[in-house]
Amino acid sequence: MKLNTVEKEIIAIIIPVHNGIGFTRNCLNMLVPQISKTVSPRFKYEIIVTDDGSTDGTSGWIKENYPSVHIVTGNGDLWWSGGVNKGVVYSLENLKAEYILWWNNDIIPAEDYFSRLLEITSEYTRDTIIGSKIFVFNLKNVLWGMGGKFDSVTGTRHMYFENTADREDFSKPMEVDWFPGMGTILHKSVFEKIGMLDEKIFPQYHGDSDYTYRAKKAGFKLVAHPGLVIYNDTSNTGLKHSGSFRELCLSLYSIKSNYNFRKDVAFYRKHSKSFFAYFMLFKKYFRYIGGFYKWKLLNAFGIKKNG
Repeated sequence: MKLNTVEKEIIAIIIPVHNGIGFTRNCLNMLVPQISKTVSPRFKYEIIVTDDGSTDGTSGWIKENYPSVHIVTGNGDLWWSGGVNKGVVYSLENLKAEYILWWNNDIIPAEDYFSRLLEITSEYTRDTIIGSKIFVFNLKNVLWGMGGKFDSVTGTRHMYFENTADREDFSKPMEVDWFPGMGTILHKSVFEKIGMLDEKIFPQYHGDSDYTYRAKKAGFKLVAHPGLVIYNDTSNTGLKHSGSFRELCLSLYSIKSNYNFRKDVAFYRKHSKSFFAYFMLFKKYFRYIGGFYKWKLLNAFGIKKNG
């Protein structure tokens, strides 16, 4: 007599990496034990690492230590969006994944993250994209963000509660306009309806916010849930000027920089509804470039910046 078995829905955890084996090692050493302890009659986790041309032995280390982790590879030019896309395609075609969870190798989940994720995912319909409450790793009561806001008319664009100490009124689920590429879970229907991330225009920064904002415009709901807590290690952030004129110039066009001017203009051209929205871009770069020269001048008078 054959027993009826019910196939579990796969939640594919996509982790794009390029070198940084130390971060990947720490990530999997936390991730694998946590999900192995998370038992559900409905869901099953699978981990997919997109190794984009790492030269530090990342793939070999994973195969030796965590053979159950799926590895897809690139030649070094996928960047974040391309790495996510390749992981998503693999998950949907080979694993028949029902959900996709965006992850990075430099974030640390709360101990109950993956059990809470199963509970919370079950509470929402499949047309809801769910994001996490993100804290700064070395400042555990300070928020890195909890979803983002974008006003297509005024051009206002920011993370909710960024660099703000946690408070009681931050403990309720809230609708947002976009999510970052960490701790964000999407049903496969999102990819079926709006396609993949725009890896050509937004290969690194804004690939996440562009995609989730597109999803919102397509009718999906975005909910940031405070029950999903992760910590972002900001030591692994993108390129900034660090007081160097050469680095300042490089940061304005490098793919690795969140101050890539062409990328910012492309986002506003794609999503803003008024010319006035571009004023917010002017403010962003005025503060960034102006702040550089302000501290250069103050330093000349012996005044040093704290931190």
